[in-house]
Amino acid sequence: MAGNDLGGLLGSLLGGAGGQGGAAGGILGSLLGALAGGRGSGGTAGAAGAGGQNPLGGLLDLLTRSGLADQAQSWIGTGENKPVDGTQIAQALPDETLQKVAQDAGVTPQEAADEIARSLPRAVDKLTPGGSLPQGGSLEDIIRSQKL
Repeated sequence: MAGNDLGGLLGSLLGGAGGQGGAAGGILGSLLGALAGGRGSGGTAGAAGAGGQNPLGGLLDLLTRSGLADQAQSWIGTGENKPVDGTQIAQALPDETLQKVAQDAGVTPQEAADEIARSLPRAVDKLTPGGSLPQGGSLEDIIRSQKL
């Protein structure tokens, strides 16, 4: 499954295989996979469509439209990352997306939202070292290029 591959890549980006990095990567991989259209509803896939082939852009657009623009921009920028909490993430994501991510990870939706809130700022920060979203290529290619 593509989400598992993406989760493994994100886990290694966030701190190595297994452990906390691996769990966070799995949840983020599942989230980005769902937003890219993997079993998501038309509205969910449409949210990712705004970011082109890269579901990261779609996720950041979704957060921006949900009132988390300052936080999302801080993760992309080169300054300090502003925090977000699980409740904000749960309110920003489509319900069916959060349910799918939680089911894939074997946790409750609130636990999934809390983990996304903990790991997403760091993942976005690492994927945007120049202060802007990478253009072109798949998300997997972008992650691999950042690990070099």
